[in-house]
Amino acid sequence: MTEDEIVQAIATLCHPERGNVILRPVIIGIGDDAALWQPSRSHRSVISTDMLVEGVHFTRATMSLEDAGWRAMAAALSDLAAMGARPVLATVALGVPAAGGSAEILELYKGIAAAAQRFKVAIAGGDLSRSDAIAISVTVVGEVRPSNVKTRTGGKLGDVLAVTGELGASRAGLEIAAKPGLVDGAGCDAALQALRRPVPRIAEGRFLAASANVTAMMDISDGLSTDARRLCTASDCGADIEDVPVADSAREVAQVLGDDPARFALAGGEDFELLLAIRPRAFRYLAGRYEKRFKQKLLRVGRLVKGRGVAWRGTALDSLGWDHFK
Repeated sequence: MTEDEIVQAIATLCHPERGNVILRPVIIGIGDDAALWQPSRSHRSVISTDMLVEGVHFTRATMSLEDAGWRAMAAALSDLAAMGARPVLATVALGVPAAGGSAEILELYKGIAAAAQRFKVAIAGGDLSRSDAIAISVTVVGEVRPSNVKTRTGGKLGDVLAVTGELGASRAGLEIAAKPGLVDGAGCDAALQALRRPVPRIAEGRFLAASANVTAMMDISDGLSTDARRLCTASDCGADIEDVPVADSAREVAQVLGDDPARFALAGGEDFELLLAIRPRAFRYLAGRYEKRFKQKLLRVGRLVKGRGVAWRGTALDSLGWDHFK
């Protein structure tokens, strides 16, 4: 296929129904020199870029290219969820080895487009290039009411720290994908799903962002031990981790590996749950509303305290999660 033919095939994957409601903000999309869209007058625009690189963030032994495409889009959308934003549009830049050609590009785009359609995002354009390894760069644009914007900087001493779900499943999936037969059954399936098809907490983020009792929020992309430290640094305080909610699959894998399940989950990156600080008197009320709305619990993990750094089990907790440059 020529480059123009590939672009046309991508446009078909991304926009199978031209009347789809998610395309309304996009006036000019794929096929021109740049995209044109109409932002909302009453909302702030939120923009984030995320990159997925073969050999760094994924390997073909652990997931298909279609799964890699989904995961790249989901990771970018998780950043919008952390700000309380509604996704609107995305652009995608792909670098692929020459040997892979159009087949690999379209396989990646099947996953990218599936995630975009699931979470109501219009893919407005992007770029294609040759590269030594597959690289996927996704830029997403969302919108949020000014009063609902959440950042990492608003946490206060005494605030409750909570997460939107159990942790460690994605790390468990990575271990299982690398060591087939490590565990089997429902735990295996759940872990691999968490690794290959993560679900950004967009609806949950918008719900929580609408509460004035939520003082800070971010997504957990590099592990609770690392991301709690980032929230604390931004909010100029420390944290005491009281409990680590461990996913069943992560507990099972940790036990097989002879690891402490809580420590395993603390170090597990790419869970894409949300970490938030909540005014202490409001936590029980907000948790009740959250459970009623989403049929799952808002899980308390600790509180913000005086000082610097993160403590767990009475001692300082190192950053156990992912760091691109270590």
